[in-house]
Amino acid sequence: MAVPITEEKAIAGQGSGESRRASLARRIFAAMAAIAVASCVLVSVASAFVYQKSVVEDAQAGLRRECELVTSTLNATNGDNDSEVQALLDLDFSDVRVTLVSKTGKVLYDSLVEASTLPNHKSRPEIAQALKSGTGESERDSSTVGYLSVYHAERLKSGDVIRLSEDRDGILRVIGNELWPMIGIVVIVVAAAWIASRRFSALLVKPILAIDTSSGNAASPYQELDPLVSHLNEQQAELQKRMNDIVDADAMRQEFTANVTHELKTPIAAISGASELLRDGLVRPEDVQEFASRIYGDAQRLSSLVSDILTLSKLDESERVGDQALFGEPSQVDLYTVAQDVADRLEEKAAKANVSLRVQGASVTISGYPRLLDEMIRNLCDNAIRYNRTGGSVHVFVLPVNGHPTIRVSDTGVGISPQDQAKVFERFYRVDKSRSRETGGTGLGLAIVKHAAALHKATIDLDSELGRGTTITVTFPAESK
Repeated sequence: MAVPITEEKAIAGQGSGESRRASLARRIFAAMAAIAVASCVLVSVASAFVYQKSVVEDAQAGLRRECELVTSTLNATNGDNDSEVQALLDLDFSDVRVTLVSKTGKVLYDSLVEASTLPNHKSRPEIAQALKSGTGESERDSSTVGYLSVYHAERLKSGDVIRLSEDRDGILRVIGNELWPMIGIVVIVVAAAWIASRRFSALLVKPILAIDTSSGNAASPYQELDPLVSHLNEQQAELQKRMNDIVDADAMRQEFTANVTHELKTPIAAISGASELLRDGLVRPEDVQEFASRIYGDAQRLSSLVSDILTLSKLDESERVGDQALFGEPSQVDLYTVAQDVADRLEEKAAKANVSLRVQGASVTISGYPRLLDEMIRNLCDNAIRYNRTGGSVHVFVLPVNGHPTIRVSDTGVGISPQDQAKVFERFYRVDKSRSRETGGTGLGLAIVKHAAALHKATIDLDSELGRGTTITVTFPAESK
């Protein structure tokens, strides 16, 4: 018993078989989670840089103000080094590091380290800039891991340089401080992405699962699915067409079988009845020849019917399997010669019906199957004679028309009504059933013409008017010449 696919399974891809296939929910989750995590990281790093830049700017501004105050204080001294150092010792700078550098770069005082242990500072960027222009600023990584040292220097009246510096968190420490909060945010974002992806994929899949292509005109819920839904609609239409063809073929087969059975029973019953009367001696001697003639006629009709059934069956089989090898190899056939040969064989029948039969035209050669072409022309001519009037005529024209080999059979017979013209090529369809019975028609002649023409990729045109006659034209493709 078939198990319906639930929406949950369709979304999540549950089950041993489905777990090996891609899951829409998982793909959406992976995409959303990756985008969310990347966004969190990028925003955090960008924020850290912005924060650190802001901190450095604030530190520079603070050091600048303090340095200006210290510079004013030192400029008020005698200007000698000892006075400047003493003034610095009297000031409280808290966490700010103070360094006094002579114009030669020698460190005269440092609030954190013994001045004599420090190297010459003349090459330091902020010192060199202050000596040159009066003020200097710089930032560089501190010897303490994760910190950034911010420097501001001012040149004194004495030519010495006073420098203030302060350590602030570097970018790595800023990021490190935000690491755990960022991890927490990422976890929350990933969990939200998982929930959102489940719901989002459910919303996406629901209209897809609602697509019903059984009608052949399903609508796509998304533009991106238009090609797929269109293809499914085409496949459904093709499947429906094939199903209809199968049903029609089955109905036709049943009808054909019933018609064949009926058509075979009629001559068999006649033969059986006449022969039974002869066997039982119930026929007068002078009527024996008439009964024998009836038996012979019905036997001939039965033979023709069987022959036409076999030909039509082979044509059906050839069309079904797409193989024309059932009729042998195609060869070059002169349609005019075939038509003339058919006319010669039907001359006696035409004379008995008091119908003139004439072939006109020119030699036209095509690649085809001689026996089928012969039978096609014979059936067209035979019908034209059978349904003609006394003293009528049948003209067979064989000629090329616009480069296409063409056979045209015209008669001056009873004609075919418009409502019957679409049906005359059906099996066992007779316009005049009584006349067909009398003249021995099987009801399969035009059906054979139709399938033989299709086998040669030819087209059939019918032009008829009641009481004025019928013209049937068979046109072969130009490449068949």
